[in-house]
Amino acid sequence: MSPEALYFHQDMLRVPDGAELYYQSTGDGLPGMVLCDGLGCDGFAWKYLAPFLARRHRVLRWHYRGHGRSGIPDDRTRIGMLYTCDDLRRIMDAAGLERAVVFGHSMGVQVALEFHRRYASRVAGLVLVCGSYGNPLDTFHDSTVLKRLFPLIRRVVERYPEESARIIHAALRTELTVQLAITLEMNRERIARNDLAPYFDHLARMDPVVFVRTLDSLSEHNAWDHLPHVDVPTLVVAGERDRFTPGWISRKMADRIPGAELLLIPEGTHTAPLEAPGQVEVRVERFLRERLGVRTAASPPPAPLEAESPSEAPEAPGKAAASSPGS
Repeated sequence: MSPEALYFHQDMLRVPDGAELYYQSTGDGLPGMVLCDGLGCDGFAWKYLAPFLARRHRVLRWHYRGHGRSGIPDDRTRIGMLYTCDDLRRIMDAAGLERAVVFGHSMGVQVALEFHRRYASRVAGLVLVCGSYGNPLDTFHDSTVLKRLFPLIRRVVERYPEESARIIHAALRTELTVQLAITLEMNRERIARNDLAPYFDHLARMDPVVFVRTLDSLSEHNAWDHLPHVDVPTLVVAGERDRFTPGWISRKMADRIPGAELLLIPEGTHTAPLEAPGQVEVRVERFLRERLGVRTAASPPPAPLEAESPSEAPEAPGKAAASSPGS
């Protein structure tokens, strides 16, 4: 089926506290796939995976409060993790999805895990990409520097929101910022500037108060205690060189979730779905086919691959890279 022929619908959902949430559905077929973004994102990480999934499945994408096309409630304190699960449940209801495989990138991993904790019956499986189970400020760049600085950053942004917005927006719209991010945080040889630019475009338009309040809510959230109770097929995807969410966090998460599988992208960073889209697609297709009995692509499935070690037996360094499809 050509992309032009895919079913597409978009809408706004007004929730009881007045926030208007944007969502869109593409494609058709069950189980549905729900994609949950990272902090400050409006879908850029799903550029390749979303259309791949939509060939055979209903793909639901949505924007958190104050992100993308979604609005902010009248009470501006109602921002962050505390509200995401109820928002997602209402959006799934509006889109007619009773149950779905929930994908999360970065912050979306915390959203997906918390959603399973609260609405397990709505989750058919989990695909957790380049994210943590909680408290991301504790491990950012394997350092607590950001955690120590964040209270000051938040106070400044809350006290001087307009001035902060002008400074942040001006900085994010420079080519130097984009190039520094690509050089310092991403794999320059794998990431295309046009794939990363939408992130900076969105972040430059975002209210910095919403950003720091959402980040504060993430820093207080932890799903570590819930991981042993995850009772659906789970795939954890990590970048070997991810500095936002170091790979050891993904290993710990996969080890603690019963039966979880781990894909480590060699040389991958926090934007691994954009740096190695083919590798991610092949592994996701295999996961959906073998663990959930479904396929994503119209083409025949790839030849069987050597079985990966279960997460209960942690991999030796480099093992995931050697066994990863497409490497």
